[in-house]
Amino acid sequence: MSSMELLKNELFVAEMPAVSGLHFRGFQGESDYPHMVAIINGSQEADQSEMLASVEEVATDYAHLTNCDPTTDMIFAEVNGDVVGYGRCWWNDQVDGSIAYGFFAHLLPEWRETGIRLAMVHFLKKRLRQIAADHPAEKEKTFVNWGMQAETNWTNLLLAEGHKIVRYGLDMVRPNLDNIPDCPVPAGIEVRRGTLAEWRQIWEGAREAFRDHWGMQEWTETNFAAWSEYPTFNPDLWQIAWAGDEVVGGVLNFIDKKENETFERLRGYTETIFVRRPWRGQGVAKALIARSFQVLKEAGMTEAALGVDAENLSGALHLYRKMGFAEVKRHMTFHKPL
Repeated sequence: MSSMELLKNELFVAEMPAVSGLHFRGFQGESDYPHMVAIINGSQEADQSEMLASVEEVATDYAHLTNCDPTTDMIFAEVNGDVVGYGRCWWNDQVDGSIAYGFFAHLLPEWRETGIRLAMVHFLKKRLRQIAADHPAEKEKTFVNWGMQAETNWTNLLLAEGHKIVRYGLDMVRPNLDNIPDCPVPAGIEVRRGTLAEWRQIWEGAREAFRDHWGMQEWTETNFAAWSEYPTFNPDLWQIAWAGDEVVGGVLNFIDKKENETFERLRGYTETIFVRRPWRGQGVAKALIARSFQVLKEAGMTEAALGVDAENLSGALHLYRKMGFAEVKRHMTFHKPL
Protein backbone atom coordinates (compact mmCIF):
# COMPACT_ATOMS: atom_id res chain seq x y z
CA MET A 1 0.00 0.00 0.00
CA SER A 2 1.39 3.40 -0.99
CA SER A 3 1.94 6.22 1.51
CA MET A 4 -1.05 8.06 -0.02
CA GLU A 5 -3.28 4.99 0.47
CA LEU A 6 -2.04 4.61 4.03
CA LEU A 7 -2.93 8.22 4.75
CA LYS A 8 -6.44 7.73 3.33
CA ASN A 9 -6.86 4.57 5.41
CA GLU A 10 -5.81 6.24 8.68
CA LEU A 11 -8.56 6.72 11.26
CA PHE A 12 -8.95 9.69 13.55
CA VAL A 13 -9.38 8.62 17.17
CA ALA A 14 -10.24 11.44 19.56
CA GLU A 15 -8.71 9.85 22.67
CA MET A 16 -5.31 8.97 21.24
CA PRO A 17 -3.23 7.03 23.82
CA ALA A 18 0.32 8.25 24.39
CA VAL A 19 2.04 5.26 22.78
CA SER A 20 5.06 5.92 20.59
CA GLY A 21 4.53 4.72 17.01
CA LEU A 22 0.79 4.13 17.47
CA HIS A 23 -1.74 4.83 14.76
CA PHE A 24 -5.20 3.54 13.92
CA ARG A 25 -6.37 2.55 10.49
CA GLY A 26 -9.27 0.91 8.71
CA PHE A 27 -9.69 -2.51 7.17
CA GLN A 28 -7.40 -3.31 4.23
CA GLY A 29 -9.11 -6.42 2.95
CA GLU A 30 -7.97 -10.03 2.92
CA SER A 31 -4.39 -9.00 3.69
CA ASP A 32 -5.61 -8.27 7.25
CA TYR A 33 -6.85 -11.82 7.88
CA PRO A 34 -3.46 -13.19 9.02
CA HIS A 35 -3.09 -10.22 11.42
CA MET A 36 -6.51 -10.93 12.90
CA VAL A 37 -5.69 -14.62 13.36
CA ALA A 38 -2.39 -13.76 15.05
CA ILE A 39 -4.14 -11.47 17.56
CA ILE A 40 -6.86 -14.02 18.42
CA ASN A 41 -4.41 -16.86 18.84
CA GLY A 42 -1.89 -14.63 20.60
CA SER A 43 -4.48 -13.79 23.27
CA GLN A 44 -5.41 -17.39 23.99
CA GLU A 45 -3.19 -18.03 27.02
CA ALA A 46 -3.86 -14.69 28.73
CA ASP A 47 -7.63 -15.08 28.34
CA GLN A 48 -7.67 -18.81 29.12
CA SER A 49 -9.48 -19.16 25.83
CA GLU A 50 -9.88 -22.19 23.62
CA MET A 51 -10.96 -20.03 20.72
CA LEU A 52 -8.81 -20.87 17.71
CA ALA A 53 -8.75 -18.97 14.45
CA SER A 54 -7.49 -19.68 10.95
CA VAL A 55 -7.31 -17.53 7.85
CA GLU A 56 -9.80 -19.86 6.14
CA GLU A 57 -12.39 -19.52 8.93
CA VAL A 58 -11.95 -15.74 9.11
CA ALA A 59 -12.48 -15.56 5.34
CA THR A 60 -15.72 -17.54 5.71
CA ASP A 61 -16.90 -15.29 8.54
CA TYR A 62 -16.18 -12.10 6.63
CA ALA A 63 -17.81 -13.37 3.46
CA HIS A 64 -21.10 -13.65 5.37
CA LEU A 65 -21.24 -10.64 7.69
CA THR A 66 -24.69 -9.33 8.57
CA ASN A 67 -25.31 -5.61 9.08
CA CYS A 68 -21.60 -4.83 9.05
CA ASP A 69 -19.40 -3.19 6.44
CA PRO A 70 -15.74 -3.85 7.35
CA THR A 71 -14.61 -0.77 5.44
CA THR A 72 -16.52 1.50 7.83
CA ASP A 73 -17.14 -0.71 10.88
CA MET A 74 -13.63 -1.89 11.78
CA ILE A 75 -10.57 -0.39 13.40
CA PHE A 76 -6.97 -1.66 13.50
CA ALA A 77 -4.25 -0.56 15.91
CA GLU A 78 -0.65 -0.56 14.72
CA VAL A 79 2.51 0.20 16.67
CA ASN A 80 5.56 0.92 14.52
CA GLY A 81 3.84 -0.81 11.63
CA ASP A 82 2.88 -3.99 13.51
CA VAL A 83 -0.81 -4.79 13.99
CA VAL A 84 -1.42 -5.25 17.74
CA GLY A 85 -5.22 -5.11 17.88
CA TYR A 86 -8.43 -4.76 15.95
CA GLY A 87 -12.14 -4.31 16.55
CA ARG A 88 -15.42 -4.56 14.72
CA CYS A 89 -19.03 -3.49 15.25
CA TRP A 90 -22.39 -4.58 13.82
CA TRP A 91 -26.10 -4.59 14.64
CA ASN A 92 -28.89 -7.18 14.67
CA ASP A 93 -32.67 -7.18 14.72
CA GLN A 94 -33.80 -9.15 17.76
CA VAL A 95 -36.75 -11.53 17.92
CA ASP A 96 -38.36 -9.32 20.60
CA GLY A 97 -38.40 -6.33 18.23
CA SER A 98 -35.43 -4.49 19.73
CA ILE A 99 -32.09 -3.80 18.05
CA ALA A 100 -28.79 -5.08 19.47
CA TYR A 101 -25.53 -3.26 18.72
CA GLY A 102 -22.47 -5.44 19.19
CA PHE A 103 -18.75 -4.77 19.16
CA PHE A 104 -15.47 -6.34 20.20
CA ALA A 105 -11.92 -5.07 20.49
CA HIS A 106 -9.16 -7.69 20.48
CA LEU A 107 -5.73 -6.60 21.68
CA LEU A 108 -2.52 -8.52 22.27
CA PRO A 109 -1.93 -8.93 26.04
CA GLU A 110 1.33 -6.93 26.15
CA TRP A 111 -0.53 -3.77 25.02
CA ARG A 112 -3.53 -3.93 27.33
CA GLU A 113 -2.37 -1.38 29.89
CA THR A 114 -1.86 1.38 27.33
CA GLY A 115 -5.38 2.65 26.68
CA ILE A 116 -5.43 1.28 23.12
CA ARG A 117 -8.34 -1.07 23.76
CA LEU A 118 -10.47 1.65 25.34
CA ALA A 119 -9.77 3.97 22.41
CA MET A 120 -10.94 1.29 19.98
CA VAL A 121 -14.09 0.69 22.04
CA HIS A 122 -14.96 4.40 22.03
CA PHE A 123 -14.43 4.56 18.26
CA LEU A 124 -16.73 1.57 17.70
CA LYS A 125 -19.43 2.87 20.03
CA LYS A 126 -19.40 6.19 18.23
CA ARG A 127 -19.79 4.37 14.92
CA LEU A 128 -22.73 2.36 16.28
CA ARG A 129 -24.46 5.52 17.47
CA GLN A 130 -24.12 6.90 13.93
CA ILE A 131 -25.72 3.72 12.56
CA ALA A 132 -28.48 3.76 15.20
CA ALA A 133 -29.43 7.31 14.27
CA ASP A 134 -30.87 5.92 11.02
CA HIS A 135 -32.93 3.24 12.79
CA PRO A 136 -36.55 3.77 13.96
CA ALA A 137 -36.61 6.00 17.03
CA GLU A 138 -39.26 3.89 18.78
CA LYS A 139 -37.10 0.76 18.79
CA GLU A 140 -35.33 -0.25 22.01
CA LYS A 141 -31.59 -0.01 21.30
CA THR A 142 -28.97 -1.76 23.41
CA PHE A 143 -25.24 -2.39 23.32
CA VAL A 144 -24.80 -6.17 23.68
CA ASN A 145 -21.43 -7.74 24.45
CA TRP A 146 -20.05 -11.04 25.66
CA GLY A 147 -17.03 -12.11 27.66
CA MET A 148 -15.61 -15.16 29.36
CA GLN A 149 -15.12 -14.91 33.11
CA ALA A 150 -11.35 -15.34 32.63
CA GLU A 151 -11.17 -12.40 30.18
CA THR A 152 -10.73 -9.96 33.05
CA ASN A 153 -9.18 -7.15 31.00
CA TRP A 154 -12.14 -7.13 28.62
CA THR A 155 -14.88 -7.63 31.20
CA ASN A 156 -13.44 -5.02 33.56
CA LEU A 157 -13.33 -2.54 30.68
CA LEU A 158 -17.01 -3.18 29.90
CA LEU A 159 -17.99 -2.81 33.55
CA ALA A 160 -16.03 0.45 33.83
CA GLU A 161 -17.91 1.68 30.74
CA GLY A 162 -21.23 1.12 32.48
CA HIS A 163 -22.17 -2.17 30.81
CA LYS A 164 -24.06 -4.48 33.20
CA ILE A 165 -23.98 -8.26 33.42
CA VAL A 166 -27.51 -9.41 32.57
CA ARG A 167 -27.05 -13.13 31.98
CA TYR A 168 -24.63 -16.00 32.57
CA GLY A 169 -23.89 -18.89 30.26
CA LEU A 170 -21.99 -22.09 30.92
CA ASP A 171 -19.60 -24.22 28.92
CA MET A 172 -20.19 -27.82 29.97
CA VAL A 173 -18.31 -31.06 29.34
CA ARG A 174 -19.24 -34.71 29.75
CA PRO A 175 -15.77 -36.13 30.48
CA ASN A 176 -16.46 -39.57 29.01
CA LEU A 177 -18.84 -41.34 26.68
CA ASP A 178 -19.32 -44.37 28.91
CA ASN A 179 -22.61 -45.53 30.41
CA ILE A 180 -24.72 -43.91 27.71
CA PRO A 181 -28.32 -44.00 28.95
CA ASP A 182 -31.04 -45.78 27.00
CA CYS A 183 -33.59 -43.04 26.28
CA PRO A 184 -36.47 -44.10 24.02
CA VAL A 185 -38.09 -41.64 21.64
CA PRO A 186 -41.86 -41.09 21.91
CA ALA A 187 -44.11 -43.22 19.74
CA GLY A 188 -44.49 -41.98 16.20
CA ILE A 189 -41.09 -40.27 16.10
CA GLU A 190 -38.16 -41.51 14.04
CA VAL A 191 -34.54 -40.45 14.60
CA ARG A 192 -31.96 -40.50 11.84
CA ARG A 193 -28.79 -38.72 10.80
CA GLY A 194 -28.98 -35.58 8.71
CA THR A 195 -28.41 -35.08 5.02
CA LEU A 196 -27.46 -32.01 3.02
CA ALA A 197 -30.71 -32.37 1.05
CA GLU A 198 -32.67 -31.88 4.30
CA TRP A 199 -30.53 -29.00 5.53
CA ARG A 200 -33.00 -26.22 4.69
CA GLN A 201 -35.89 -27.95 6.49
CA ILE A 202 -33.73 -28.74 9.52
CA TRP A 203 -32.45 -25.16 9.67
CA GLU A 204 -35.97 -23.78 9.48
CA GLY A 205 -37.03 -26.08 12.33
CA ALA A 206 -34.11 -24.93 14.47
CA ARG A 207 -34.78 -21.27 13.62
CA GLU A 208 -38.39 -21.63 14.76
CA ALA A 209 -37.42 -23.39 18.00
CA PHE A 210 -34.70 -20.92 18.94
CA ARG A 211 -37.04 -17.95 18.64
CA ASP A 212 -38.20 -18.89 22.14
CA HIS A 213 -34.72 -18.46 23.62
CA TRP A 214 -33.70 -15.36 25.55
CA GLY A 215 -31.86 -12.65 23.63
CA MET A 216 -32.19 -14.33 20.24
CA GLN A 217 -31.51 -12.41 17.07
CA GLU A 218 -33.35 -13.04 13.84
CA TRP A 219 -31.71 -15.79 11.79
CA THR A 220 -31.05 -14.56 8.24
CA GLU A 221 -30.34 -16.05 4.84
CA THR A 222 -26.76 -14.94 5.32
CA ASN A 223 -26.57 -17.15 8.43
CA PHE A 224 -27.99 -20.07 6.44
CA ALA A 225 -25.46 -19.66 3.65
CA ALA A 226 -22.50 -19.38 6.02
CA TRP A 227 -23.24 -22.38 8.23
CA SER A 228 -22.53 -25.07 5.63
CA GLU A 229 -19.20 -23.52 4.65
CA TYR A 230 -17.46 -24.19 7.96
CA PRO A 231 -15.16 -27.23 8.13
CA THR A 232 -17.06 -28.57 11.17
CA PHE A 233 -20.33 -28.83 9.20
CA ASN A 234 -21.11 -32.55 8.95
CA PRO A 235 -24.76 -33.65 8.67
CA ASP A 236 -23.72 -37.30 9.08
CA LEU A 237 -23.02 -36.56 12.76
CA TRP A 238 -26.44 -35.02 13.40
CA GLN A 239 -29.35 -36.65 15.15
CA ILE A 240 -32.68 -35.39 13.77
CA ALA A 241 -36.13 -36.41 15.03
CA TRP A 242 -38.98 -36.59 12.53
CA ALA A 243 -42.73 -37.09 12.80
CA GLY A 244 -43.54 -38.16 9.27
CA ASP A 245 -42.07 -35.42 7.08
CA GLU A 246 -42.00 -32.80 9.86
CA VAL A 247 -38.86 -31.90 11.78
CA VAL A 248 -39.48 -32.45 15.50
CA GLY A 249 -36.04 -31.50 16.83
CA GLY A 250 -32.38 -32.19 16.49
CA VAL A 251 -28.80 -32.03 17.73
CA LEU A 252 -26.34 -30.70 15.14
CA ASN A 253 -23.27 -32.48 16.48
CA PHE A 254 -19.83 -31.54 15.20
CA ILE A 255 -16.16 -32.31 15.72
CA ASP A 256 -13.47 -29.63 15.51
CA LYS A 257 -10.42 -31.61 14.39
CA LYS A 258 -8.05 -28.65 14.59
CA GLU A 259 -9.12 -27.85 18.14
CA ASN A 260 -8.72 -31.49 19.18
CA GLU A 261 -5.21 -31.60 17.74
CA THR A 262 -4.23 -28.38 19.49
CA PHE A 263 -5.52 -29.42 22.91
CA GLU A 264 -4.68 -33.12 22.48
CA ARG A 265 -8.16 -34.43 23.18
CA LEU A 266 -11.02 -36.24 21.44
CA ARG A 267 -14.01 -33.97 22.01
CA GLY A 268 -17.25 -33.78 20.08
CA TYR A 269 -19.90 -31.09 20.49
CA THR A 270 -23.59 -31.77 21.07
CA GLU A 271 -24.66 -28.30 20.02
CA THR A 272 -27.72 -26.61 18.50
CA ILE A 273 -30.04 -28.78 20.57
CA PHE A 274 -33.64 -27.92 19.72
CA VAL A 275 -37.17 -29.29 19.97
CA ARG A 276 -40.12 -27.54 18.36
CA ARG A 277 -42.99 -26.52 20.64
CA PRO A 278 -45.56 -29.25 19.84
CA TRP A 279 -43.12 -31.97 20.92
CA ARG A 280 -41.54 -30.45 24.03
CA GLY A 281 -41.77 -32.15 27.41
CA GLN A 282 -41.88 -35.66 25.92
CA GLY A 283 -38.23 -36.68 26.31
CA VAL A 284 -37.20 -35.90 22.73
CA ALA A 285 -34.13 -33.85 23.67
CA LYS A 286 -32.92 -36.49 26.13
CA ALA A 287 -33.24 -39.20 23.48
CA LEU A 288 -31.43 -37.12 20.87
CA ILE A 289 -28.56 -36.30 23.23
CA ALA A 290 -28.11 -39.97 24.21
CA ARG A 291 -27.98 -40.94 20.54
CA SER A 292 -25.54 -38.10 19.90
CA PHE A 293 -23.18 -39.56 22.51
CA GLN A 294 -23.24 -42.84 20.60
CA VAL A 295 -22.60 -41.12 17.25
CA LEU A 296 -19.61 -39.23 18.69
CA LYS A 297 -18.26 -42.38 20.34
CA GLU A 298 -18.47 -44.23 17.02
CA ALA A 299 -16.49 -41.36 15.48
CA GLY A 300 -13.68 -41.97 17.99
CA MET A 301 -14.48 -39.23 20.49
CA THR A 302 -14.05 -39.73 24.24
CA GLU A 303 -15.91 -36.67 25.59
CA ALA A 304 -18.74 -34.29 24.67
CA ALA A 305 -19.27 -30.56 25.24
CA LEU A 306 -21.92 -27.88 24.84
CA GLY A 307 -22.84 -24.35 25.88
CA VAL A 308 -26.04 -23.38 27.67
CA ASP A 309 -27.83 -20.32 28.99
CA ALA A 310 -27.67 -20.73 32.78
CA GLU A 311 -31.21 -19.37 33.10
CA ASN A 312 -32.79 -21.33 30.24
CA LEU A 313 -36.49 -21.57 31.04
CA SER A 314 -36.94 -24.90 29.28
CA GLY A 315 -34.96 -26.74 31.96
CA ALA A 316 -32.03 -27.40 29.64
CA LEU A 317 -29.38 -26.95 32.34
CA HIS A 318 -31.06 -29.53 34.59
CA LEU A 319 -31.31 -31.95 31.68
CA TYR A 320 -27.66 -31.55 30.72
CA ARG A 321 -26.53 -32.20 34.27
CA LYS A 322 -28.65 -35.35 34.35
CA MET A 323 -26.98 -36.43 31.11
CA GLY A 324 -23.53 -36.19 32.70
CA PHE A 325 -22.38 -32.68 31.73
CA ALA A 326 -20.59 -30.49 34.28
CA GLU A 327 -19.67 -26.79 34.16
CA VAL A 328 -16.09 -26.01 33.15
CA LYS A 329 -16.30 -22.32 32.22
CA ARG A 330 -18.63 -19.40 32.71
CA HIS A 331 -19.31 -16.46 30.41
CA MET A 332 -21.40 -13.33 30.67
CA THR A 333 -23.71 -11.25 28.51
CA PHE A 334 -23.47 -7.47 29.03
CA HIS A 335 -26.09 -4.86 28.19
CA LYS A 336 -26.04 -1.09 28.15
CA PRO A 337 -28.73 1.19 26.72
CA LEU A 338 -27.39 2.85 23.59
